[in-house]
Amino acid sequence: MPPIRSVLRRTFLVSHASLRVRAFGLDFANPIGLAAGYDKDGIAIHGLACLGFGHLELGTVTPAPQSGNPRPRVFRLVADEALVNRMGFPNRGGRALARRLGRGRPKDVVIGVNLGKAADTPLDEAGDDYRRLVSMFFGLADYLVLNLSSPNTPGLRRLQDAPALMRLLEEVNQERRQLEAKTGRKVPILAKLSPDLEPRGLQAAVEAIAGAGLEGIIATNTTLSRESLVSAEAAEAGGLSGAPLRGRSTDFLRRIGELTKGSLPVVGVGGVMEATSAREKLEAGACLVQLYTGLVYRGPGLVRDILRDLTADA
Repeated sequence: MPPIRSVLRRTFLVSHASLRVRAFGLDFANPIGLAAGYDKDGIAIHGLACLGFGHLELGTVTPAPQSGNPRPRVFRLVADEALVNRMGFPNRGGRALARRLGRGRPKDVVIGVNLGKAADTPLDEAGDDYRRLVSMFFGLADYLVLNLSSPNTPGLRRLQDAPALMRLLEEVNQERRQLEAKTGRKVPILAKLSPDLEPRGLQAAVEAIAGAGLEGIIATNTTLSRESLVSAEAAEAGGLSGAPLRGRSTDFLRRIGELTKGSLPVVGVGGVMEATSAREKLEAGACLVQLYTGLVYRGPGLVRDILRDLTADA
């Protein structure tokens, strides 16, 4: 409801010229965004936009609806300030999200859509799913993300291996070139990588992404690592997010910057729980920062608090 949105915006919005960012050809009001997975179907975009985010990344969405993995599939590790999830891309399908975006979207917030292959799509046919989704959202989203790194869709992370990745990116680029020629519009495409990639695998993936002309990398997805956790729920299968991922994801994005000599924009995500961890990502080379688990533990004022801190010295 518009009156409630107005109250929320007055409560949470922080606006300052020093916060503005230009990344992969887009203008952002500030560097703090919502990571994919929080609003898979775009149900809450108007409310979330009132919390002060500079961008919202919707999804992960698949071509057709799918129910995801059996419940329970999300676990709160309170003592570790973390979550474990094994959602498996539950969503209402690409057409449902496209219809919702087509009915209107919040102003002054960049909208990205995170794309994933269906659970029952063979890996050698994954390119078909991504091509369909790129076509579906090319005219609706400001940027698109190829999710190649969720640990909860069997085999998905194998798409990060250089040979498979190069084939996939060529298929996606074929679709993109056709859409650009047809519409005259350019839409940035990024790839989201796993923090569990070994150094040689990361280097090969970054080289493939840069060689294919993608506009950026999101670093990182959740991890399968369970180092130094104390919560009993840490034994649950799935991807770990939150405070324990902070150092690993920051080291990962710093390494990408070294490999590309800063030529490829990197979005930092993983363990952003307060202003200090957001600053850490930016100082490590991230052009933008995303959060998810931080909202669970810090609440809706987290974005405002981070932005106030970032403007304190401006």
